[in-house]
Amino acid sequence: MARLAKKAGRPVIEKALFLFFAVHNPKTPAWAKRVIYGALAYLVLPLDAIPDLMPIAGFTDDLGIITAALATVSLYITADVKQQARQTLDKWFE
Repeated sequence: MARLAKKAGRPVIEKALFLFFAVHNPKTPAWAKRVIYGALAYLVLPLDAIPDLMPIAGFTDDLGIITAALATVSLYITADVKQQARQTLDKWFE
């Protein structure tokens, strides 16, 4: 995952980690978890609207999906979730 993180870039991975830690929060409802799982699957699966191997544009569609999911489940992106994500980012992007 750390290799994908460096390839995708910090902004994309930060938002993905917000979703990742929100999905593990017991207070996140099932419908929100389904939205999150769908967005995260789109990020890691090799089939994309824009292939991730393309320079610059490769992760723009992934960022769009992640951003849409964040907007949908933003109520469950708590301060604790953000703190966990940022700690992980600091480890991966030292």
